[in-house]
Amino acid sequence: MKFFDRTKEIASLREIREMAKNNAQFTVVTGRRRIGKTFLIWKAYEDEPILYFFVARKAESDLCEDYRLEIENKLGIPTIGRTEHFADIFEFLMKLSIERPITLFIDEFQEFFRVNKSVYSDMQRIWDMYSQKAHINLIVCGSIYSMMTKIFKDKKEPLYNRQTRLMTVRPFTPAVLKEILTDYNTSYTAEDLLALYSFTGGVAKYVQLLIDAGATTKERMLDQIVKGDSIFLGEGKAILIEEFGKDYGIYFSILSAIARGKTSRSEIENVVGREIGGYLTKLENEYEVIAKKQPLFEKSSTKNVRYTIEDNFFMFWFRFIYKYSYMLEIENYESLKTIINRDYETFSGLMLERYFRRVLIEHQIYTRIGGWWDRKGENEIDIVAENELNNKATFFEIKRKSANIDMEVLKQKAAAFLRATGEFKGYDISYKDLSMEDM
Repeated sequence: MKFFDRTKEIASLREIREMAKNNAQFTVVTGRRRIGKTFLIWKAYEDEPILYFFVARKAESDLCEDYRLEIENKLGIPTIGRTEHFADIFEFLMKLSIERPITLFIDEFQEFFRVNKSVYSDMQRIWDMYSQKAHINLIVCGSIYSMMTKIFKDKKEPLYNRQTRLMTVRPFTPAVLKEILTDYNTSYTAEDLLALYSFTGGVAKYVQLLIDAGATTKERMLDQIVKGDSIFLGEGKAILIEEFGKDYGIYFSILSAIARGKTSRSEIENVVGREIGGYLTKLENEYEVIAKKQPLFEKSSTKNVRYTIEDNFFMFWFRFIYKYSYMLEIENYESLKTIINRDYETFSGLMLERYFRRVLIEHQIYTRIGGWWDRKGENEIDIVAENELNNKATFFEIKRKSANIDMEVLKQKAAAFLRATGEFKGYDISYKDLSMEDM
């Protein structure tokens, strides 16, 4: 698959490189695994050689030898010779950048935790010592999101707030997914687009794997995902076990319950069989795998709460792959595909709501976008969108088929919202139905 999108990110990275010629820049690039962080940085700086340090899980002295050779090959200069400590390499480059601009990209930066934790305090000391005079463009990224967050956002860590820029790489937007499908399957249907969004969530690596395999229809995507040699089947474990550590079993049970529609804390605890408050807090704030949702204008921060898995792929993986892993153990792939197809309409209906929410966010015409439901569960509105700049609000009802949308029912729900919240007084109110025909 060719390179798509990322024009804003590339422009920012190139702007940072220019800024580094006058003042040292320290950029942290974050984002979930497979999102395309490394490829993005290579693409942004493809017009000139950059120093690339990959932090593998091996002895610090061996890493330093790799980095020494990289410096000599890319910069064409002798270094300090063999060294046992990364601090010596980093100090050498900081000093060198006083004389000449240097771009240094350190990948899997969080792995220094396993190599030598003191690297971070050494880097802080050296950065503070030379950054005022240096002309270095330092970029670091890592695949374990929670560890990268800890390094730069935990006040107890030595590199806390040393970064000059924090860039988060996001999934492809619906507009980009449409562009990709248009390039590789000009006759794609709305069902194909919804499937690509539902299965991948716009995560670059997953999209690439499907496109490179020619899987541009819903049926071919499913065939590619559910088969013996598919990387998708083990992907949830591959990513999340390293994030969660030894407690991953409890986290997986929680995520599995949410994926099956148990979205309140009490419902999840009934499934898991234990108190889960601390785990939910970590999943939301530390790992950022789930989000706590409340109806728009809910006054209490603890009532009427629903938990959702924000990442579409994880939602799909826990809903089908993890839940029916016993079928995969006996290589019964066809039965799993039958179950996914059986339940797909309900699952993709939820994904369609997410799709249109992302589209509304892309359009940037509203100042507030959310959902609403009452505490009795009698009324629920898929999307409520407000533009407080022109006193307009729109209520949206979303279904796969437009024929299933009753606008009178939507107006009744909106009336319940207006009574319950007291909001949007004097607003111009409108109502809109969205279906797969509008994708």
